[in-house]
Amino acid sequence: MFNTIEIDRVNLTIMGVKFSDLKTLEGTANAIGSNMFEGFKPTPKGVEIIRDYVIGKITLTELVAFAKQKAYV
Repeated sequence: MFNTIEIDRVNLTIMGVKFSDLKTLEGTANAIGSNMFEGFKPTPKGVEIIRDYVIGKITLTELVAFAKQKAYV
């Protein structure tokens, strides 16, 4: 089954999560889309965590810890 997520390129948001620029938004959207083919079901919190990793706000170690904690739900 095909699922969609809300992407607003004008207001720079994915599922309501704000991005600072279009390049980061599109890169994050592509990463999320690729993972959705593998069964990932994004949530706003998950989008926020991925965005923070993409912009360097959190490290890979922190990203893995969030995933293990299922903090993205």
